[in-house]
Amino acid sequence: MSVKVYGIKNCNTMKKAFTWLDENGVSYDFHDYKKVGIDDAKIEEWMSQTEPSKLINNRGMTFRKFSDEMKANFGDAAVAKEMMLENQSVIKRPIIEKDGKIVLFGFKDEEYVEVFK
Repeated sequence: MSVKVYGIKNCNTMKKAFTWLDENGVSYDFHDYKKVGIDDAKIEEWMSQTEPSKLINNRGMTFRKFSDEMKANFGDAAVAKEMMLENQSVIKRPIIEKDGKIVLFGFKDEEYVEVFK
């Protein structure tokens, strides 16, 4: 099983996810899109698997800084993709892929148990 974790290292939700994965013996590769970035192809791949709004961290400070008009347009795939490329902090975290497919967004203990146990 190949697990890849996408996110930002210093995020509290990420820390919870890392702790859970480590304590439950799940090995993973980490992609810090704050440091490494994220490319157009990866966002396109994610958007082919889920609706754009699920990829947006609408509780974070980056999202709150956008105008109400811009927030309303995040449902539009082109707008969402552009904003994710320009502002990686607006991407939900963590996004976890298992065998190349998204299996989890964010952190909820019960969802991790369901996917990894």
